[in-house]
Amino acid sequence: MNKQSKPLHLRPKDPKKTLMRLFGYFRYNKGLFFGGILFTILGTLAEVASNAMLSPIIDAFIERKDGRTLLGYFIIMGLFVIIIALGQYLGNLFMIKLSQKTVHRIREDMFSHMEKLPISYFDRHSHGDLMSTFTNDVDMLTQSLEQGISQLTISIITVVGTFAMMIYISPILTLLVAVMLLIMFGAIKYIGQKSAVNFRNQQAALADMNGYVEEIMSGQKVVKVFNYEKRAIDIFNRKNEELRKASTQASTYGTMLMPIMGNLSYVKYALVSMAGAFLVIKKVLSVGNIASFLQYTRSVSRPITMFSNQLNTLFAALAGAERIFNVLDEEVEIDQGDVTLVKHDDKGGYYWKVPKNNEEYEEIPLRGYITFKDVNFSYEEGKPVLKNINLHAKPGQKIAFVGSTGAGKTTITNLINRFYEINEGTILFDGIDIKRIRKYDLRSTMSIVLQDVHLFEGTIKDNIRYGRLDATDEEVMEAAKLANAHYFIKNLPQGYDTMLTADGMNLSQGERQLLSIARAAIADPTILILDEATSSVDTRTEKLIAEGMDKLMDGRTTFVIAHRLSTVRDADTIMVLEHGKIIERGNHEELMQLKGRYYELNTGAAELE
Repeated sequence: MNKQSKPLHLRPKDPKKTLMRLFGYFRYNKGLFFGGILFTILGTLAEVASNAMLSPIIDAFIERKDGRTLLGYFIIMGLFVIIIALGQYLGNLFMIKLSQKTVHRIREDMFSHMEKLPISYFDRHSHGDLMSTFTNDVDMLTQSLEQGISQLTISIITVVGTFAMMIYISPILTLLVAVMLLIMFGAIKYIGQKSAVNFRNQQAALADMNGYVEEIMSGQKVVKVFNYEKRAIDIFNRKNEELRKASTQASTYGTMLMPIMGNLSYVKYALVSMAGAFLVIKKVLSVGNIASFLQYTRSVSRPITMFSNQLNTLFAALAGAERIFNVLDEEVEIDQGDVTLVKHDDKGGYYWKVPKNNEEYEEIPLRGYITFKDVNFSYEEGKPVLKNINLHAKPGQKIAFVGSTGAGKTTITNLINRFYEINEGTILFDGIDIKRIRKYDLRSTMSIVLQDVHLFEGTIKDNIRYGRLDATDEEVMEAAKLANAHYFIKNLPQGYDTMLTADGMNLSQGERQLLSIARAAIADPTILILDEATSSVDTRTEKLIAEGMDKLMDGRTTFVIAHRLSTVRDADTIMVLEHGKIIERGNHEELMQLKGRYYELNTGAAELE
C-alpha cells in the first residue's frame, strides 16, 4: 500500500476550534497560566501608567519648577519601572514554563495515541511525515506558545489602557489615531490571510520533503543497486523547489508586515505631532499633555506591530497544531474483546476465560487450533485481497503458504494477530472467535519472525528480552542457545551486553536473524509465524537457524510464508495461493502428484515471484 503525504494546500477546517483545543491544555497548569497573565497585565498597566507620568513631570518642570514635586514624580516613575521589569520577567518566565509543560504533555499524548493506532494508519502515512509532526510542528508550537500568549495579552492591555488615557487627554487626537489604526488593521488582515495560507503550504511541503528523504535514506542499498540516484535527486529537487516556493511566499508576506506597519506608524506619529503642536499653540493642550500623548501614540502602535510580527509564527503554529490534532483524532484500534488469557499453576498452563451469561465463565485450555471459515478481506473497498479462505491448523502443525507476490500470504498471517479486521467470515482460535479475544491476550500467545529484522538501539540482551520483558538473564541465554545465537554472541567483545546501533547494523544479516529468532523463542509462543526467516542468510547460518527452528516449532502451531520451496517440504500442509484464493492444498508428496501449480514451481516450469 502506498504511503501518502498530506496535500500541500490543506486548509484548516476550523481554526477557532484548533485554538480553543490548544488552550484547553492550559487546564493542566492553571497556576502558570493565570500567574503569567497576571504578571503580564501588571507590567503592562505599569507601563501605561509610567507614560502618563510624563505629563505632570514635564509640566512641573516647565511651568511650576517645583523641585520637591518633581522629585516625588520621579520616585513614582521609578516604582513603575521596577514593576514593569518584574512583571515582564515573571510573566515571560511563567509563560515559558507553561509552554514547555504544555508541549511536553502534547508529545506524550501524541506518542501514546500513535501506539494505539492500527497498522493501517502507518500504511497510509510515511514515517517522515509523522516525524515532521513530532519535530517541526511541535517546535513551531513551542515557539508560538512562549511568545504569542504574552504578546497578545500585552497588546490587548496596552491598546485598551492607552486608548483610555488618550481619550482622557484629547478625544480629537485620539480620533486621528483611530483612523490610522483602522488602516493598519486593514493591512494586517489582508497580509495575514495571505500569510496563513502560505505558512500552511510551507509546513505541508516540509513534511512531504522530510517523508521522501526518510524513505530514500532508509533504502540506500536499493537506490544504489538499481542506479536510482539521478531519479532520486530529480524527485528531491522537485520537492525541494516546492518547499522553496512555499517558504518564499510565506516569508514574503511575513516580512512584508514589519516595514508596512513601521512606516504607517511613522506617518501616524508625524500627523499626531503636527496636530498636537497646533493644539498646544491654541492653549488647548499643555506641552506635558502632548508629550504623554505622543508617547501613547508610539505605545499603541508598538504592541500591534509586535503582535503582527508574531503572526508568522502564529500561523505556522496553528497549521502545526491542526496537524497534531489530526493525528490525535485518528481512531485507535478497536478492541471489544471480552475473552482473556489466564494462567493456572494448579492445573498447569494457560486457559481462555470466556464470559457466559449470568456472570459465569467457561475456561478453555490454550492449545493452538486456528480455523478460517469463508474469510474475505480487502485493504481498500472494492479491491479484494483474500477470497473465501478456509483452513484448519492443529496444535503442533506446520502450515506453509506459497504463491506469487501479492497472492495474500502475508495478509493471512496479519489477520491471525488482528493487525487488520476481516470483512466477512470467521477466524477461530481454539474454537473462539478471535474478535472476542482481547488483542493484548491474543498477541501474547504469538511470536513473529520477519524476513526484514527490526532491532532496537540497546544491548543484545535487551533486544532478546523484548520478546518477554520479565525474562531473566538465564532465560535470555537459553533462548539464544535455542536459536543457535549463543556462539556468536559470547564471542563479541561485550557478549550479551554488546550495544547495537539502530536496526542492529553493526551485525551481519544472519546474526540479526538469529537474534530475531531468539527474541521469538523467549516469548514461548503457542502460535509461531515465520516470514521465511532464512531467506536472506548464507547456507551455514541457514543450517543453524533451521536447527533452532526445529526446536522452536516443536509442539507449536506454525505458519510459514515460503520464499524458498525447499524450506517447506516437511510442512504438514502446504497451501498454494494465487490472486487471494487457495488453489491447492496438501503435503509435498500430494501436491507433486497433483502436478498443478506447486509442481510447476518445484520443477521450474513456473517461477515463484
